[in-house]
Amino acid sequence: MPDPISRCTSCGIPLSREHDVMFICPNCNNVQLGRCGNCRNQSAIYICPGCGFEGP
Repeated sequence: MPDPISRCTSCGIPLSREHDVMFICPNCNNVQLGRCGNCRNQSAIYICPGCGFEGP
């Protein structure tokens, strides 16, 4: 498994709060992505740096 990500894939802020999540890209299954609670609530777009998959 890839090293844990420390920043939100959408906005770049450090991940450290209770509502932040980390998950593996649902398309390539190779890159770990992180999402802060704010971007999750706003359904902000994220792009996998490994395969270019785009998701909310």
